Formats: sequence, structure tokens, C-alpha cells
Amino acid sequence: QVQLVESGGGLVQAGGSLRLSCATSDASGRIFSIATMGWYRQAPGKERELVANIISTGVRKNYADSVKGRFTISRDNAKKMVYLEMNSLKPEDTALYYCNLQSPWGGSWGQGTQVTVAP
Repeated sequence: QVQLVESGGGLVQAGGSLRLSCATSDASGRIFSIATMGWYRQAPGKERELVANIISTGVRKNYADSVKGRFTISRDNAKKMVYLEMNSLKPEDTALYYCNLQSPWGGSWGQGTQVTVAP
């Protein structure tokens, strides 16, 4: 099973920016290169929700309506990394952000990185 490790979270003022990164343990890159990668988030008392995902080639991306125009997902298949650029952050973006991998052999979740946006 591929392991995922998120980084880049932190405390930021409203209107600020953060860039989240997700590193994978897939040394050969065979799984990562065909996997759909996604970012999810879960705020206290709420269900985990999809923020954005990106298919293996990076050609197609999907975003939650609440983050469209503010967040950008990208991937580097050579480095086996996924990123989430978050701009114009709002207090309602405060949550634990998780990286997710989906492949024909199953899925993996990271442990999450906390994003806190102060008013």
C-alpha cells in the first residue's frame, strides 16, 4: 500500500495563501502514475469532503464549488508529488486536509495536515 505524507499546513490570516504538498512512498511510481489523486478536508463536526482531485495525466481536475477560483491542484508524476495551492483563504476553509490516492489496486489516505484560517 502506498503511504502518503502531507505537509504545508499552518495558521494564516484570512485572505492569505498556503501550499499543501503530498509525498508518496511509491518508489517506482507505477501506481502513482496511473492514480487519481485528491485533496479532502474535514472540519470539526462535519463530514470529510472532496476539495479537489486530478487524474493521472493531470489533464482533468475537479473542484468543490466552494474553492473554485481560489484553489489549484497539481501533480508532478516524476517526483510523485501532489500539491494544493490555496489562495484567498477564508475562515470556513479551516479543516484537517487529507491527501488521497485512488488506483485500480485500492486507495490510501495520509494522516492529514491542519489548516487554520484566522478572521
